[in-house]
Amino acid sequence: MNDIRRTILWVIFGFSMVLLWDQWQIYNGHKATFFPGPAPSAATANPPPAASSVPSGVPVTNTAASSAQVPGAGAPAAPVANGPATPRERLVVTTDVLKLTFDTEGASLVQAEFIKQIDMADKTRKFVLLDDSKERIYMAQTGLIAGAAGGAFPTHKTVMSVAPGERSLKDGSKELVIRFESAELGGVKLVKTFTLTRGAYAMAVKHEVLNVGAATVSPQLYLQLVRDGNKPLGESSFYFTFTGPAVYTEAKKYQKVEFSDIEKNKVDIEKQAENGYVAMVQHYFASAWLLGDGIKRDLFMRKVDTNLYAVGMITPLDNIAPGTSRAVEAKLFVGPQEEKVLESLAPGLELVKDYGWLTILAKPLYWLLDKLHGFIGNWGWSIMALVLLLKAAFYWLNAKAYASMAKMKAVSPKITEMRERLKDKPQQMQQEMMRIYREEKVNPMGGCFPIMVQIPVFIALYWVLLSSVEMRNAPWVMWIHDLSTPDPYYILPLVMTLTTVLQTALNPQPPDPLQAKLMWFMPLAFSVMFFFFPAGLVLYWITNNVLSIAQQWVINTRMGVPPQFNLPKFK
Repeated sequence: MNDIRRTILWVIFGFSMVLLWDQWQIYNGHKATFFPGPAPSAATANPPPAASSVPSGVPVTNTAASSAQVPGAGAPAAPVANGPATPRERLVVTTDVLKLTFDTEGASLVQAEFIKQIDMADKTRKFVLLDDSKERIYMAQTGLIAGAAGGAFPTHKTVMSVAPGERSLKDGSKELVIRFESAELGGVKLVKTFTLTRGAYAMAVKHEVLNVGAATVSPQLYLQLVRDGNKPLGESSFYFTFTGPAVYTEAKKYQKVEFSDIEKNKVDIEKQAENGYVAMVQHYFASAWLLGDGIKRDLFMRKVDTNLYAVGMITPLDNIAPGTSRAVEAKLFVGPQEEKVLESLAPGLELVKDYGWLTILAKPLYWLLDKLHGFIGNWGWSIMALVLLLKAAFYWLNAKAYASMAKMKAVSPKITEMRERLKDKPQQMQQEMMRIYREEKVNPMGGCFPIMVQIPVFIALYWVLLSSVEMRNAPWVMWIHDLSTPDPYYILPLVMTLTTVLQTALNPQPPDPLQAKLMWFMPLAFSVMFFFFPAGLVLYWITNNVLSIAQQWVINTRMGVPPQFNLPKFK
């Protein structure tokens, strides 16, 4: 009777945890996992924060292109350039992999569509990362702010003219150049030149500051990424992936910050550096501003407006004499987190593909998976081949664990009989149990340690499969057309649950009834989560389970312990 009550309490506890998890997700501004409600809207065009609340010299961005907002701390609210006003427009530029939309107000990049990536929330569309719409605010902006000498210069609020030329990359061409130029403001003209390359998600961005006035000027160039704090649409809460800003410097390496920490003014990052980058990161994709080494820069993260945040850097341009100019070369990356591409662009940029504390294990696992894919040509079969290689590498460790389990299973009838006989004498029961273990040379923990050693490797592989954008839109066989999304028919999760049940049933049943019930409760609860996981992750776990069952079956047979399935007895 007491066992039945415990079982009911465990079920209630499990369901309560589901409800608590759902409410925790909603409380933190995320989409509910089990009982979804309407998605939170993106940032709206609210008034900007007061100038006193903005760190000195850090630009304030607009939200949804609100013309009433100031361009930056210490800059005039509505700067007026000399000459006739330039009409504001949106300019669409295409290459073989990108469709970009620039706003001539500041020559800001306000939309980036990936021609070779499908939107998982709406598969009739291409995936859009940067955007300026009612659903999403995410833009790349640059401009000039005054240094110690003061002045008002072109910012991301200054409307610029665009030079005539091609707007799409033609067949046979390797590069496409788009040039923006501001009118004279404060004795300065700002020229931005974007150079897009075939097949590349990184573009060269050249800022030329021309002093056309009569006095020496000392502006500062800022480069920033601005994004609302919402999770990507369609992102499952079970993935536990990071969305937010990050910086990298040689001194402190990769530092990521939650939007909630920015909200609470708990940002602790390297403030000054001469190397590194700033980035906005989300599952599978990232954007980043890259400056060359040796260029001094101040790094910042801050809240810009309601549910709107910025990460960026400011670099001084020193004195620019009348009639002279100063140029700064930068790169803007907007694309998928393809590890080899990121490594080639800048030191540490591959870390935006975040494996967490298991990076040291995850990177070689990804390398091996990539090599297998180069040979096999299918990511699904490559995952299975990688798990097979890992099981082979850990064969002897697993063999020790399963041999220990087989011994435990062999003495299980003795333990059960003894427990029944001495159920009213717990101290004598414990002594008798230890005597049986000694005589039979059984170590109750012998099956745990070899498996514990392997857990970090398989957790690292989990993060490799979860983080690799190569799984996106990658088919396996038949109905599995995308290894990065859950099985549409739940066939793989059901198979995974079945293999988990078989593997649990092969293990020796704990003598304690409550432990025996928990031994079943935990794997089954774990299996439920896999109904929400990407198909690639479920495939990896099924392969691991099947190979484990096969090895355990063979070892039990060799040791003279007939394999049998110990099904649960809930009573």
